[in-house]
Amino acid sequence: MDVGIVIVNYNTRQLLRRCLETLFASAGVSFRVCVVDNASGDGSAAMVAAAFPQVTLIANDDNVGYPAANNQGLRCLGFQEGTWDDAPQYALLLNPDTEVPPDVLAKTMAFVAAHPDVGAAGPRLVRPDGSLDKACRRSFPTPEISFYRMFGLSRLFPRSPRFGRYNLTYLDEFETVEVDAIVGAFMLVRREVIREVGLLDDTFFMYGEDLDWAYRIKEAGWRIFYYPEVTVLHVKRAASRQNPRAQVEFWRAMEIFYRRYYADETAWWLHAMILTAIRAQTQWMRWRARRLTSPRRRPPNES
Repeated sequence: MDVGIVIVNYNTRQLLRRCLETLFASAGVSFRVCVVDNASGDGSAAMVAAAFPQVTLIANDDNVGYPAANNQGLRCLGFQEGTWDDAPQYALLLNPDTEVPPDVLAKTMAFVAAHPDVGAAGPRLVRPDGSLDKACRRSFPTPEISFYRMFGLSRLFPRSPRFGRYNLTYLDEFETVEVDAIVGAFMLVRREVIREVGLLDDTFFMYGEDLDWAYRIKEAGWRIFYYPEVTVLHVKRAASRQNPRAQVEFWRAMEIFYRRYYADETAWWLHAMILTAIRAQTQWMRWRARRLTSPRRRPPNES
């Protein structure tokens, strides 16, 4: 088996169907797919069971979060202690709101195989309007880079090698380049890497777990590449927009990541500024989430 593919789904039945249809049209590679459904209420699990019997389906009773569900799928595919010899050569984390052209798996695998020091790679991801999904190639959010992002400098000067580092917007989107991180919407990782650095950290619920994994991969001496020779469609936020908790979790993830990798080396005054900004955003998003989930008031003229 060349690739073990994990797709974590939450209420994206139609997008998931299309994702699987395109995936099973892939050529030149053998693979196994595990769909982990996080307690969807839209019939996603039933659709997979009926329409794609070749898929291994794990239907959770609760939404356990993105990294925990991915780890369920990875273990199911053999990426755990005692089963490494039976595990595929590569693992692929894939979002259900993607469409994968037939040559993408084979070409991305061939690229990684040709570079023994490359531990993970991801393609050029595009939105439905054809624009680049900027998250598909990233720098780690160091305090400096995060400052430029929070205060809008990365948006004002996207072509600046200094200010545009968050999403590497100063680079040609068709340039194959080593990066700090790629996004978990399509993340191909060597089996040896997972054996060395472990699975995703389910301290995160959603967001941040792919950054954390990339950091550990790079820390272990492996390289990560953005590989735009192939392009994958990514609808983006198809599941997270249905969950008011999503943006709260984004900022919680940023605090976890910052504390884990940068807090100890950050000057006290900058540390205070960063935590104040993160917590202010977190509280704002919590307030918005509560407002969105509270019962709507009747219009004044409603009897």
